[in-house]
Amino acid sequence: MARIIAIVNQKGGVGKTTSCVNLSAALHAKGLRVLLCDFDPQANATSGMGVDKNTASPNIYDVLINGADPKKAVVHTKYADVLPANKALAGAGVEMIGLERREYLLKDALGQLSGDYDYIFIDCPPSLELLTLNGLCAADAVLVPVQCEYYALEGLSDLLSTVRRVKQALNPAIDLQGVLLTMYDGRTNLSIQVAEEVKRHFPGKVYATVIPRNVRLSEAPSHGKPVIAYDPLSRGAEAYTALAEEFSSKRFT
Repeated sequence: MARIIAIVNQKGGVGKTTSCVNLSAALHAKGLRVLLCDFDPQANATSGMGVDKNTASPNIYDVLINGADPKKAVVHTKYADVLPANKALAGAGVEMIGLERREYLLKDALGQLSGDYDYIFIDCPPSLELLTLNGLCAADAVLVPVQCEYYALEGLSDLLSTVRRVKQALNPAIDLQGVLLTMYDGRTNLSIQVAEEVKRHFPGKVYATVIPRNVRLSEAPSHGKPVIAYDPLSRGAEAYTALAEEFSSKRFT
């Protein structure tokens, strides 16, 4: 059965989708069976893996709302398998309110796929609402990207209190997999200070690998490729390859 990881941060622009796409691809390159579930209505993870979000059908919206077969929605790419999204997902949060087991719709869908993979990553939307709640109820653990910038820890207490409430009431198995430092610039005191502060707040939970600011990471999505395919020698590609190694070999407790 797959280990299911929700990549979550309610703040936008922290490298959440970038990390989901590139960690998925780097683990797949290591020979692991990986599925990326795009659960963000912006569908950037879908296009970032080279899948056309406008034509991918059925997609995760069809699975949750229209009862489509999850296995038929999976798109096989050379970077990893993708359960695609599109903008229709934006309305799903409202449509799901009246459904039975509304918090567990994604869990039920991924349960039909779990046996085929080693890891399933859920790219959650940058908010704490019903879609994200579904991601947390489906996941075994949460990975939180934190950008090395001012106000980095702002809002994280809300996120972690939500995770605690989900653990108490809906998904007792969920835990914090780890915290990933992104947009790191070792030349600035700010990045160094933020890294130290995050490690102080999350002792033993912060990955040793940090993701640097890197122009290739920013360019890769416009080419529909993870950075390890777009420029495998870039600092960004090297960082996510190192993260995949650390992620697959280290179990946080």
